[in-house]
Amino acid sequence: MQGFAILLVFYLVGMFIQKELHVPLPSNVIGLALFTLFLFLGLIKLKWVERAAMFLKRHMLLFFAPIVAGTVSVLPLVRGHVITIFVTFLLSWLAVLLSAGWTVKALTGRNRKNSKSNISAPSHIPARREHT
Repeated sequence: MQGFAILLVFYLVGMFIQKELHVPLPSNVIGLALFTLFLFLGLIKLKWVERAAMFLKRHMLLFFAPIVAGTVSVLPLVRGHVITIFVTFLLSWLAVLLSAGWTVKALTGRNRKNSKSNISAPSHIPARREHT
């Protein structure tokens, strides 16, 4: 119960900050950012919220039911914009995929032409030979 209370407090603080300071971010994002900051600073211990977080993660699908029901209620409005929604979805998916790949490449310092993998092949697969 303590974990739920801590998570709820951070959500409510995020809601208060968003409403009172007119921050253009969702209140749950503000609360999550504050929660993460408190975790990194050591003011909140992971073990205090771990059970509650695992419970919420296991039942996460239930939280999407209202969104699906809401989408069904506005389906006539969506029907006129199916192509736009699909193209937007496809382009955003591609942007996330490429930016994630480029970020990993930049952070690891690996280049395709001159990369040497630190992962060795399993013993039943022969090692690839370099041609010189």
